[in-house]
Amino acid sequence: MLQQINLADSFTVPGTSLRVNRMGYGAMQLAGPQVFGPPRDVDTAIAVLREAVESGVNHIDTSDYYGPHVTNQILKRALHPYPDGLVIVTKLGARRGSDKSWIHALSRQELIDGAHDNLRNLGLDALDVVNLRVGGVMEPSEGSIEEPLTVLAELKHDGLIRHIGLSNVSPKQLAEAQSITEIVCVQNFYNVARRDDDAFIDDLAAQGIAYVPFFPLGGFTPLQSSVLDAAAASLQVTPMQLALAWLLQRSPNILLIPGTSSLEHLRENLKASTLQIPSKVLGELDSIGRGSG
Repeated sequence: MLQQINLADSFTVPGTSLRVNRMGYGAMQLAGPQVFGPPRDVDTAIAVLREAVESGVNHIDTSDYYGPHVTNQILKRALHPYPDGLVIVTKLGARRGSDKSWIHALSRQELIDGAHDNLRNLGLDALDVVNLRVGGVMEPSEGSIEEPLTVLAELKHDGLIRHIGLSNVSPKQLAEAQSITEIVCVQNFYNVARRDDDAFIDDLAAQGIAYVPFFPLGGFTPLQSSVLDAAAASLQVTPMQLALAWLLQRSPNILLIPGTSSLEHLRENLKASTLQIPSKVLGELDSIGRGSG
């Protein structure tokens, strides 16, 4: 057995009995290159998932359009029957083209079919949390989300979805969504260098709603900052560990889902949950988001 490490305390999803450690795991990178097709090494992907859970991770982010289908099938193979307390969060609202493109899938039938794809490939009777993914690739786009969200609310009423979250949304869209159904989490693009959602995070914290930054390490373009590098060296950690630790200290409602297909990187990411950043270094890191990093 692996020794469980500090996973940055826990967070109770609002209005639920779901209690998760704030350091989770994002399964996107378990698929092949460009999040398409099978991984080069399925056995390592399975080992990563099993070690994450054995280390104390109990919040896994996924979607059936990763692969497509591949990531959920690996999750099922690695962890089913799922341990008590494991919360699997998935997403609806996109599909993959044969050219590996990302295409909106927000029609009623696409959302219903997507929910059933997730249920089948994960081997579940109901999905713990489903995020409605809207907007562009990296940021929200204006407009009503009432029509697709109403479909998810119906799936919740039917018992196929237990809780609903949003991905890639603005505060205005959150307010609209909350007039339709309870929202338990928001998943947007945010990291030490990308600080557009600072005020949004604070508002969500006041409401007790979880904020889950996607691309916490920069995503397809990893974070690069001389300030981050120097601060990490001073603390004898990697820049990526420091970027994760900064997010955990930014607000208590932030839940992390860093992804990797490497056991070594998984262990590095989890160790970030034990790092306490001195106030002087926090000040230095704040300069990155102001464009001086």
